[in-house]
Amino acid sequence: MHLPRALAAFNRRVTNPIQRRWAGRIPGHAIIEHTGRRSRRIYRTPVLCVRRPRGFAFVVGYGLESDWVRNLLAADGGTVVHRGRRYRVADVRLVPAPAGRALLPNPLRLILRLAHEGDVLTVTIVD
Repeated sequence: MHLPRALAAFNRRVTNPIQRRWAGRIPGHAIIEHTGRRSRRIYRTPVLCVRRPRGFAFVVGYGLESDWVRNLLAADGGTVVHRGRRYRVADVRLVPAPAGRALLPNPLRLILRLAHEGDVLTVTIVD
């Protein structure tokens, strides 16, 4: 069960512009810079993020219809701003729940299991 698309639209217009001010600098959050599939425009989307040994894992809370998910998958990469650093990323993979939850820390795993969420998008940092 993903969060409602109406909430995603609200976040895109209201919450995301506010979160973009700090999401790329604090733990547990990141900004994904991705290119639109048709517009070729660069978008900056704040997301929940977990640092992995060679990359990142992102919670997919609004489902596969999310533009940032579709754009990263189509381009097989983008840029991640995490804790003030920029990383080029590639090798984008969708890991569906419950296997996706296994990639996350226990507290977040529990919250997502209770919310019937758990799809995770993983990326690898490009050297």
